[in-house]
Amino acid sequence: MQKVAPVTFEKEIIDELKFTLARDQITASRRDWWIATSMAIQRIIIERMMKTLAVHNEGNVRRVYYMSMEFLMGRLFANNMIAAGVFEEVSEALKNLGHPLEETRDEEYDMALGNGGLGRLAACFLDSLATLDLPAIGYGIHYQYGLFKQEFRKGYQVELPDDWIQFGSPWEIIRPQHKQEVPVYGHVETVHDSGGKDRQVWVNYRKIIGLPYDIPIPGYGTQTVNFLRLWESKAPEDFDFEAFNRGGYDEAVRQKNMAETISKVLYPNDHTEAGKELRLLQQYFFTACSLRDIIRRFQKDNSDWDVFPDKVAIQLNDTHPAISIPELQRLLHDDYGLPWDKAWSIVTRTFAYTNHTLLPEALEKWSVGLLRKVLPRHVQIIFEINKHFLDEVEKKWPGDIEKKRTLSLIEENHEQMVRMGNLSVVGSHSVNGVAAIHTQLVKSDLFPGFDALYPGRINNKTNGITPRRWLLACNPRLSDLIIRNIGHGWERDLDKLRALEPLADDASFREEFMDVKLANKAHLAKRILEECDVKVDPAAMFDVQIKRLHEYKRQHLNLLHILTLYRRLLDNPKLDVPPRVFIFAAKAAPGYDLAKLIIKAINSVGAVINADKRIKGKIKVVFMPNYRVSLAQRIVPAADLSEQISTAGKEASGTGNMKLALNGAVTIGTLDGANVEIREEVGDDNIFIFGNTVEQVHELLAKGYNPQKYYHADAELAAAIDWLGTGYFTPDEGPDVLVPLRDNLLYHDPFLCLADFRSYCEAQDRASEAFKDKARWGRMAVLNTARVGKFSSDRTIAEYARDIWKLPAVPIPE
Repeated sequence: MQKVAPVTFEKEIIDELKFTLARDQITASRRDWWIATSMAIQRIIIERMMKTLAVHNEGNVRRVYYMSMEFLMGRLFANNMIAAGVFEEVSEALKNLGHPLEETRDEEYDMALGNGGLGRLAACFLDSLATLDLPAIGYGIHYQYGLFKQEFRKGYQVELPDDWIQFGSPWEIIRPQHKQEVPVYGHVETVHDSGGKDRQVWVNYRKIIGLPYDIPIPGYGTQTVNFLRLWESKAPEDFDFEAFNRGGYDEAVRQKNMAETISKVLYPNDHTEAGKELRLLQQYFFTACSLRDIIRRFQKDNSDWDVFPDKVAIQLNDTHPAISIPELQRLLHDDYGLPWDKAWSIVTRTFAYTNHTLLPEALEKWSVGLLRKVLPRHVQIIFEINKHFLDEVEKKWPGDIEKKRTLSLIEENHEQMVRMGNLSVVGSHSVNGVAAIHTQLVKSDLFPGFDALYPGRINNKTNGITPRRWLLACNPRLSDLIIRNIGHGWERDLDKLRALEPLADDASFREEFMDVKLANKAHLAKRILEECDVKVDPAAMFDVQIKRLHEYKRQHLNLLHILTLYRRLLDNPKLDVPPRVFIFAAKAAPGYDLAKLIIKAINSVGAVINADKRIKGKIKVVFMPNYRVSLAQRIVPAADLSEQISTAGKEASGTGNMKLALNGAVTIGTLDGANVEIREEVGDDNIFIFGNTVEQVHELLAKGYNPQKYYHADAELAAAIDWLGTGYFTPDEGPDVLVPLRDNLLYHDPFLCLADFRSYCEAQDRASEAFKDKARWGRMAVLNTARVGKFSSDRTIAEYARDIWKLPAVPIPE
């Protein structure tokens, strides 16, 4: 890849500043410098993107289309510099211009197009698809507002709008020539065609325009640049001039406002009927726009529908895009006139579905009434798909009504519901889980009937992370150390980190490795002081739990251990435990009251502990606000202990566990999700496993789980739980603030915190002992980095391409 001299890049940046932003070097703000630099980098990427498109179009290549409601892209500045091969040149140019890289990169807003692991996984996959030269396009929504910006007031989470796009983005390319028009609402009429046959026609619908924005996705060490296409909703007419002239000012813009609400916010609150309707509209809007775009591209070079599945592979990232299955059937059958069976054969050879959860509430269901209101033709198509499918079930299990009831796409309770998970399985040729244990549970617990009906359809593709962002970009100190010792190559083949294994027994290398960790911790400590006003010691163990706030992830189990350790220190100030900083970062869904109360509890307990001079700073608790990708990139390199403590059988995979292990953090966790495979890779001596297994969890629940049994049998546990109900940690707000959390644990405990508490505390004690032995801990840290090469998203995507998509690589010549 041709290098760009720093002096050349200085000129590129100044030219962008002058001719694109109309600013000079004296008046330009720091953000102007960031935009100008980004646009200079974008020029290199766009040139490669145009070459990529030319090769793909000329070859009429097979592509994969990755549909996801979320793409948690984070910041693109550093990663795009690395992918463009100009990181050092840009750094030097900015330094010469008086604007250090670190200051300039902090001007970028995180792309707030996702919530958690689902969206971050999609972003890692896009990176790997381009790096592996696989023709691919991502499809999602161009949200104006992200999840929310989080602040803490008196320890409570406060949600503020996250208008990440208010000043535009230098990485986006608007494509008005590819806008799409999709129908919603209306009703269906039966008409007689010229051949005397009845046809169902969708009429009196409203139209919504989808305006596409493209974000180029450059591969690393290759010429390929794919793109992510995001749809923004627009009204067909911006303004009703006639209504305006009549004096109906609100009426004049009502249609416009309603249409544009669809892409306004990520995940509207769906506790209300209006919220549910908006969420359904979002899912249909982006999948319908995407399918029309896919068909437009297909028809440029192909006229035979039989080859559609040979040119098009569509991957559904969870059930959110599942409405695309009946939509493609509708387009092929209604709009293009294909016979039902031929259309359905094309549909099922085109789609594949990734399941991300075993939690019932996350497997979406839509009421038939709502679907009929918003998408009247789709209801008919879904019922027709179900009729044909239940005929299959009847052939396999004649007369088995219960089997039909379980597998049916329609749930027949007091209100008919469409099961989007079942629809995804029936409409796809592949269904994959995202970790070995998760896939086993998908087969045995979630979809056993489908596994029997379609043997081999359910398969495993263990998740992965891109090492370009999660080591090379986020941890330059460690990357430099690795390169000095084993050279390059691991950036594209993470298994090459195995060459570090012998160095785990080299005292001088371990010392260098832990010096890097200490420097990263000092960097994070400075940020903690700035954001949380808490002074922490970089030499302490940094114990990290950073992930979405949900009961099954069990941040409150972590809290119970903190309370226990605090009480032990109060009882014995000379207790021989290493100093520890407990670091949390997480957002709770706005309507999830208990999750928000857990945040309040951690903040309140932390405030008391941090101010208590009796324990002499032995433990500190910090909850860093506004968790996002860029914050994770600061915390991950500084972590010593990685908390992966979900109830066994509840976490599909997890990818935070992979990021932290790759950066030399040691995992404390249950045998859940990818933890199982991490243990296999790093070895039993380099991980702290605790808690009930999946089988033991099932057994406990089957017998009738009683959390009070554990409460009464364990004095330390009882003391920690009782403490939450005393008001000790909320002196200014009264004794009852944390009582709902105490009562939830004591009388319900749906995720078995109490059952795992003692085992967890014992694992924490083992971790403390190990941390006191610097040589042992350093060896464990090095081996974690050396042995997690399996968890590269490059490996995951190569498996998808080989097993599911049958997608060949298409290298782009320089």
